[in-house]
Amino acid sequence: MSLVFERPSLLRRLSPWFAGFDGPLAFAVFLLGCAGLLTMYSSGFDHGSRFEDHGRNMLIAGFIMFVVAQIPPQRLMSLAVPIYVVGLTLLIAVAVFGVTKKGARRWLNVGVIIQPSEILKIAMPLMLAWWFQKREGQLRPLDFLVAAVLLAMPVGLIMKQPDLGTSLLVLAAGLSVIFFAGLSWKLVAPPLVLGLVGMTLLVIFEPELCADGVSWPLLREYQQQRICTLLDPTRDPLGKGFHIIQGMIAIGSGGFWGKGFMQGTQTHLEFIPERTTDFIFAAFSEEFGLFGNLLLIAAFLFLVLRSLAIALEAPTVFSRLLAGAVAMIFFCYAFVNMGMVSGILPVVGVPLPFISYGGTAMVTLGLGLGILMSIAKSKRLVQS
Repeated sequence: MSLVFERPSLLRRLSPWFAGFDGPLAFAVFLLGCAGLLTMYSSGFDHGSRFEDHGRNMLIAGFIMFVVAQIPPQRLMSLAVPIYVVGLTLLIAVAVFGVTKKGARRWLNVGVIIQPSEILKIAMPLMLAWWFQKREGQLRPLDFLVAAVLLAMPVGLIMKQPDLGTSLLVLAAGLSVIFFAGLSWKLVAPPLVLGLVGMTLLVIFEPELCADGVSWPLLREYQQQRICTLLDPTRDPLGKGFHIIQGMIAIGSGGFWGKGFMQGTQTHLEFIPERTTDFIFAAFSEEFGLFGNLLLIAAFLFLVLRSLAIALEAPTVFSRLLAGAVAMIFFCYAFVNMGMVSGILPVVGVPLPFISYGGTAMVTLGLGLGILMSIAKSKRLVQS
């Protein structure tokens, strides 16, 4: 009697590769990706191939997510130190012989032009999560001090380039790992209180602090001007305040329902600067209004909350800290971008996740999503 074996279908052969993927997380990313494509089609209609390039970048990010999702968290942990060392070495190389554009030395020519600071957005939480995993159950104050030094080195190098936006994102990613590792509120509260007091004094004494000829310690002149412009954009309405003013006009003119897809006058008459990159939220707000903004914010909140849920259910300290840091990266990206476009935060170079044009940022987002999918996958394998 002969036995006949049926060849499994293509779907069945591919299913193990997708097993363990987090459906809710993928759905949130899908919604944000659709919003990004719609907005890019409208805002980038006369920007050459921006729409096609944005779609290509999304596909690349999706491929990266799929590949990284196949790497177990234990393997990611073994890569933490090498990736951090490589990233830090590249930052030092940028400081020594990097490529300078528009007064900033942020890039390195290695056959192709790369921006090493982007690597640290993922390398930093990887390294700190590895550090705290190695000290599980025996944490001492000295361990938190070492973590602070590991964080301060790349942040300082990135600020020196100067690149305030990326340095803030790397700092936020690293601080979130340190906080989730068990940093006491007694150490967290004083800097927060000092920051609030400083912001209050800045608002009260803004005319004196922002007067011509007054310089602030620890900040470059352009950083000081950004803060002063935030407090009063009308001090230079056609110069440094132009971005904020036009962004707020576009957001306000959208009303509740928006002007409609492809109907944004501020966008299509080119009043919004950087309307496909940093200020794309203004273009979205003009065409989809407050209703669209609420849906977009809800999608981002769901993405962050689902990422935090994956962190809470992670089987190891390393996975939990890393997933929590990725969740905070998504939150900081969205909050800082929407805040600067709305005029409540200084203008820094931070894109809106999955919406703004930019290949490097999209690769970083793909890496972060892949890490979350990998952790979610490992949790299901442990449970089974």
